[in-house]
Amino acid sequence: MGEKPKSGGVWPTVKPFVNGGASGMLATCVIQPIDMIKVRIQLGQGSAVDVTKTMLKNEGFGAFYKGLSAGLLRQATYTTARLGSFRILTNKAIEANEGKPLPLYQKALCGLTAGAIGACVGSPADLALIRMQADATLPLAQRRHYTNAFHALSRIVADEGVLALWKGAGPTVVRAMALNMGMLASYDQSVEFCRDNLGMSEAATVVGASSVSGFFAAACSLPFDYVKTQIQKMQPDAEGKLPYSGSFDCAMKTLKAGGPFKFYTGFPVYCVRIAPHVMMTWIFLNQIQKAEKKLGL
Repeated sequence: MGEKPKSGGVWPTVKPFVNGGASGMLATCVIQPIDMIKVRIQLGQGSAVDVTKTMLKNEGFGAFYKGLSAGLLRQATYTTARLGSFRILTNKAIEANEGKPLPLYQKALCGLTAGAIGACVGSPADLALIRMQADATLPLAQRRHYTNAFHALSRIVADEGVLALWKGAGPTVVRAMALNMGMLASYDQSVEFCRDNLGMSEAATVVGASSVSGFFAAACSLPFDYVKTQIQKMQPDAEGKLPYSGSFDCAMKTLKAGGPFKFYTGFPVYCVRIAPHVMMTWIFLNQIQKAEKKLGL
C-alpha cells in the first residue's frame, strides 16, 4: 500500500487522502445493497433472505440503494480522513524508526488513531446514512422522508441543532477505532508476510492481505456497530423516554437481554458486507496507485 511520499509540493501530502476517499467511494457503489440488508437485519426485520424478499416486494430494487448519497458522502469524509491519516502516521513512525518496518503494535496504534480521526470527520454522514436506511422500518407517522444525504443533514440541523449531527458519535468513534485497528494494522502486516515470507506476487499479495484485513475489521467492529446502530435509530416512546440513555446503557441492556452473542447479530451478513468492502477498497487503492505511477504522479 504506501510508499513514503516524496517531499515538495501539495500533491504528495494530499494524495493519500484523495486516493483513500476515491477507493472507498468506488467500493461503496458495489457494497451498498449488502449494507442495506445488514442494517435491516440489525433492526429486527428478519434473516437476509426475508429482508431481501420483503424489500423487493414492497419497495422495489431501488430500495437497496437508498442512502447511497449518504454512503458516498461518508466515504468522501470518513475514508478520506482515516486512510490518509493512517498513511501519514505510519510514514512518520517509519521515519522515527529509521526506516525499519513497524512492529504490529505500532501499526495498531496508528490504526486506532486514524479510525478516531476519520470517525469524527465522518460521523454526520454516517448518521444520515443510518437514518435513511432505517426510515422505511419506522411507523409511517415517524418516518423522516429524507430525499438525499444533504437533505438529511439540513433537516437534522434545522430540527435538532448542529450538535445532533454527532449524535451517537461516541460509539461511532469507538467502533471506527476497533475496525481500523483490525483493518489497517492487519493489512500492512499481511502484506509484509505475503510478500517477504511467502514470496507472493503483487496481485496475490493484495488479495490475500485484503482478505485478512476484511475479516479482522468485521470481527473487531461488529459489537460496536450493533450498539451504534441501536443508538442512532432509537425513537422516544409515547412518554418521550428513549430506550437507552447512552451507548454503555445500550450495551448493558443488550448483554442482559441476549448475552454476548447478541452483539454479533447478523455477523455472516456483516462480514460479507465489511470484508468485500475492505478488500475492494485496498484493491481499488492499489490500482489507483499503479495508474499514478504510470502517469508519473
